[in-house]
Amino acid sequence: MPLSAREEEAVHFLEAHADWVLTHIQKQQEKAQEKPVSSLSPEERQKKIRFLAMKFRPVLVQRILYYEPMLPEDHRKIRSITIRSQKTRWGSCSSKGGLNFNWRLCLAPPEVVDYVVVHELCHLCEMNHSPAFWALVESILPDYKASRQWLRDKGTTLDI
Repeated sequence: MPLSAREEEAVHFLEAHADWVLTHIQKQQEKAQEKPVSSLSPEERQKKIRFLAMKFRPVLVQRILYYEPMLPEDHRKIRSITIRSQKTRWGSCSSKGGLNFNWRLCLAPPEVVDYVVVHELCHLCEMNHSPAFWALVESILPDYKASRQWLRDKGTTLDI
């Protein structure tokens, strides 16, 4: 609700959309319960993350090298590949060709890793999420929607 809305408008909105609100609250509670609780100390956790990232890097590079030739030739401009600990992103792509990936992807199924790789590679051509971007993703990975949905449904469980 906008901050300028009156309380009675907010109440009316909630009453009119109660089912939707309750459904989404329940989904968030279920996701919170699925999220693993780490028994590692912060230092042990960081050490394990560094180890996993180190082991994951060759796999990630291999997947990037597999999919990169599927891009239009004039858009193959990868400058760097970085694995990071990101809270809200699975990957990102800079306009200068820097590809960043979340270390948690090493815990995801291979087809999900492929989806994120293709998604970020396609940003080398389209730095947005326009229909042209999604058409390019689909041309490379026709079944990408299943992996995208998997990340939405299960992504919060990828942790140590």
